[in-house]
Amino acid sequence: MSPAKLPPTAKTQPPIRHERRKDARPGELLAAALDLFVEKGFAATRAEEVARRAGVSKGTLFLYFASKEELFKAVVRENISGGFSQWNAQFDAFDGSTPDMLRHCMALWWQRQGNAKVSGITKLMLGEGKNFPELALFYQQEVIQPAHLLIRRILQRGVDRGEFAPLDMKYAVFTVLAPMIFLQLLVHSNNACYDPAEATELVPEEYLASQLQILLAGLCLRPATPVTNKGNHCL
Repeated sequence: MSPAKLPPTAKTQPPIRHERRKDARPGELLAAALDLFVEKGFAATRAEEVARRAGVSKGTLFLYFASKEELFKAVVRENISGGFSQWNAQFDAFDGSTPDMLRHCMALWWQRQGNAKVSGITKLMLGEGKNFPELALFYQQEVIQPAHLLIRRILQRGVDRGEFAPLDMKYAVFTVLAPMIFLQLLVHSNNACYDPAEATELVPEEYLASQLQILLAGLCLRPATPVTNKGNHCL
């Protein structure tokens, strides 16, 4: 007896994985795009690679996003700029001292973004932004400007409450941003900027705490007479 043969249609059926995922949600495409943008950079990432990693065709990707540039913008909105409304709401609701607010915000930033894959977007923009002026302008409007405004609000709160000394806000913002940017670059450069002669590797949480201590030592107002309101103590 000859062996049974499969029905002709069974041989031509596509793999179940592709059939199940041909209409992948935009979220899956954004996750795949984020992975590749961080791994390879913007210029080196191809749309077909994103589609393949998400398990869909290139044509399916372009049903959701008109171009690679629009895909990148969607990644930024989904993972970074979309969170600024929440950040500002937390600012409005915070009732502790401004030094405590700064500590709280730095810790949350590390948990939500600094310690996440999306922090690699900072390194990408620093390295490639000048080659893509449209994306650089978009990033300035969607990320840089809102971030600067939020930090200004925090610092101005401290000044208004008599906790911080008067500041040149234009430059004071960068004193807060600088250690955060450095940490992101360090993490996504495979510690290339780290001194191997150090006894132990940099611990992000300890690094941020140290930077905040130094920062607050410079920011906090030092009254000539003892302060009775403990809420104004910075360190």
